Amino acid sequence: MRIAIDAMGGDHAPKEIVLGAMKAVEQFKDVEITLIGDETQIRPFLTTDERISIIHTDEVIEATDEPVRAVRRKKNSSMVLMAKEVSEGRAAACISAGNTGALMAAGLFIVGRIEGIDRPALAPTLPTIEGEGFLLLDVGANVDARPEHLLQYALMGSVYSEKVRGIHKPRIGLLNVGTEDKKGNDLTKRAFQLIKESGLHFIGNVEARDLLNGVADVVVTDGFTGNVALKTIEGTAISMFSMLKSALTSDFVSKLAAAVLKPRLLELKKKMDYSEYGGAALFGLKAPVVKAHGSSDANAIFHAVRQAREMVIKDVAGTIKQALEAESFLTHS
Repeated sequence: MRIAIDAMGGDHAPKEIVLGAMKAVEQFKDVEITLIGDETQIRPFLTTDERISIIHTDEVIEATDEPVRAVRRKKNSSMVLMAKEVSEGRAAACISAGNTGALMAAGLFIVGRIEGIDRPALAPTLPTIEGEGFLLLDVGANVDARPEHLLQYALMGSVYSEKVRGIHKPRIGLLNVGTEDKKGNDLTKRAFQLIKESGLHFIGNVEARDLLNGVADVVVTDGFTGNVALKTIEGTAISMFSMLKSALTSDFVSKLAAAVLKPRLLELKKKMDYSEYGGAALFGLKAPVVKAHGSSDANAIFHAVRQAREMVIKDVAGTIKQALEAESFLTHS
């Protein structure tokens, strides 16, 4: 299979993108990669052409660009050309660490929605204390949502968790201000009833404080709330490790303790590293579109390729389409 990658997107492009791509083709013998971007910048980091090709362009969508306008005006940008590789059938999936809004626009306007999905959802897999991780959707594709959108998110999250992550009967939780059935605003109360009647493995409302404890395999919410939750988790993790580092280097005795604890701390840091789970998949599109973190290194890009590959192999988009067509689901949407 061929995967298209925006080589110019992200804080460390194109170096880390290229290194991650080379690591991926070395690991996955069934994967071919097309890197889209400035060939003069890509070539110095590309030490092998084995199953890696380049489409040259010197146009880039910047992080500061207005997403929809940029996709419409910068038709030769690395991100737009990447999406076209998928829409025109030359690639099975695509990955970018660039402008999130622009990638969502490119996915929506170029790759296209699955029939029956009202709005795509952006969904990262986040770490849990036990190391299993959970899928959170939506984290910002749509800041507003209707109850039926949350039902569709639950369906798509369940399909992905079962097909790609290998979880039998994924537990679906609805993010809310309390665990009681009647808690929340009008959106969550109505969504609760829809998901409960859907036939999915719905465990009810879940609270934000329990997310990292692995309370559910899939957590559903609107994009505004999901983005706030995501940024809070990221910020807390960064702050905690920063405080730990400061405390363990404050004096001689602390430094001795740090030397002893270093292997365990590195193990903990890896366990809580979201990049080990891949990127944030944009669910609801006709083909896999993966948003890698803006600060992605080669390892994060490698895992994004792994994730996209698994989504293609397991035909996640096709399975979502089939599930939507099932009469038992459509009766509730």
